[in-house]
Amino acid sequence: MSAAPRLVLATHNQGKLKELRELLRGQVPGLDVDTQVIDAAAAGAPDVAETGTTFAANALLKAHAVAKATGLLAIADDSGLAVDVLGGAPGIFSARWAGRHGDDAANLDLLLAQLCDIAPEHRGASFVCAAALATPAGSEVVELGHLRGTLLTAPRGDGGFGYDPILLPAGLDRSCAELESAEKNAISHRGTAFRALLPRIIAELGM
Repeated sequence: MSAAPRLVLATHNQGKLKELRELLRGQVPGLDVDTQVIDAAAAGAPDVAETGTTFAANALLKAHAVAKATGLLAIADDSGLAVDVLGGAPGIFSARWAGRHGDDAANLDLLLAQLCDIAPEHRGASFVCAAALATPAGSEVVELGHLRGTLLTAPRGDGGFGYDPILLPAGLDRSCAELESAEKNAISHRGTAFRALLPRIIAELGM
């Protein structure tokens, strides 16, 4: 018989769930990450509208809503691409930049068209992630992660998702979509934010 869930990640993205489970594996005595760390669907948690005006606000909205709905410790993240010459856009609108949520190809095409005349030295951008933890009692903490890089003029690589094919991380000669999962997780904005949140997660689950 499986142990009862103890932590829920407010997402339906299995890649994010796998990443969190690997981060927590072996960190909390007695925690079976494969059965006790679950996603929103497994927890029966509702979808939460991202009505905040910052990555942190959206992450907190989702974390608190899921913690309240499930009675479990909850983690949520909100992330996106911030382009220097666009004043930080697409930002919180990254997933729906072309108008339809989650249309990666359309988002990429629109952004590349908008930047078609921008010289390489002005194509700086960052992936940004806010990771939030909320308890059923209402306490919270947020951590931020960034991955700095330069935007390519055309997609490269078949891995990752979202804008990964066009961000070349600083100091590397491969796009995020050309990196192995372990390489990407080691430097990614989401990996950085989740690792910063790790001590608080361990403290809460170890109680």
